[in-house]
Amino acid sequence: MSHSTVPRPGAEAKTPDRPPASGDAARSRPPGEKHVRRLNLRLRFRRDRTLILMTLPAVLLLLVFNYIPILGNVVAFQDYDPYLSDNGFVAMLESPWVGLEQFERIFADSAFWHAVRNTFVLFFLQLVLFFPVPILLALLINSVVRPRVRAVAQAVMYLPHFFSWVLVVTVFMQIFGGAGIIAQTLRQHGVDGFDLMTNPETFKYLVTVEMIWKDAGWGIIVFLAALSSVSHDLYEAAAMDGAGRWRRMWHITLPALRPVIALLLVLRVGDALTVGFEQLLLQRSAVGVDASEVLDTYVWWNGIRNQDFSYAAAAGLIKGMVGVALVLVANKVAHLMGEQGVYKK
Repeated sequence: MSHSTVPRPGAEAKTPDRPPASGDAARSRPPGEKHVRRLNLRLRFRRDRTLILMTLPAVLLLLVFNYIPILGNVVAFQDYDPYLSDNGFVAMLESPWVGLEQFERIFADSAFWHAVRNTFVLFFLQLVLFFPVPILLALLINSVVRPRVRAVAQAVMYLPHFFSWVLVVTVFMQIFGGAGIIAQTLRQHGVDGFDLMTNPETFKYLVTVEMIWKDAGWGIIVFLAALSSVSHDLYEAAAMDGAGRWRRMWHITLPALRPVIALLLVLRVGDALTVGFEQLLLQRSAVGVDASEVLDTYVWWNGIRNQDFSYAAAAGLIKGMVGVALVLVANKVAHLMGEQGVYKK
């Protein structure tokens, strides 16, 4: 006996379910949903209040020393005179506005463009010679089998990171200076006139070597932390498939380091215009202005030391804007290479 498919009188035909429109969804929300969200936020705050209190001092320090001083960039568009008032903020309000006059002075100064050229030369040299060194040393330390030897090597390489630039320059002077160990040894063998610390032609290479000796250890720790997350099962599986040490490094180790390398490279490019203020200032008198003048020392000598604060602020603002542009470009390149970079797409 067949059942009739005709609906009974008074019965409504069922329609297939469809998702409500955005406006219908907003109207169909229960009236207490906002209260529930507020309650969840309150519960999460109570749950994480200890972590919030722990991060609060760091957030305040970042706000006071990094974000509030950004307001002082307005002096780049003024003829700022700090002696107009005992209060620096009041002096900033009373200083006359000059528009883009400070920027015109900077772009018309040949010494500024010389400092820019030296800055980029040192940056590219350090990018080529300094950046790969922590990666290579991290791979070398990671290949050491004994954990005690690995820990000692890592500690020895990381120790110079805690030295001040005064101590670093002093150590290099005792080795490569005119009265250093190498010069005295050469003098005993009839060779005179060796003084690498006062040679303007090789100064950029000397600065790069000093930076490698001082800061390569910090990069080693970063890359070793990335390598520690690689599963040993991958190495064992590759070894069972017949892959040698070099193939395992090329197909397992380096791909594991690739995201960290991309991130640090983006950050290094963003910091391109900062190539070591204290390091270069300490050696300025030994090699001369032409070899050691970069943007940071240019701002110091022409702005801060001469109390031309508006000029220094304008130069610093240009440096910051170029740095932001370099970060955006480098991060876009990282995205094109399939890496996340500093932030996601």
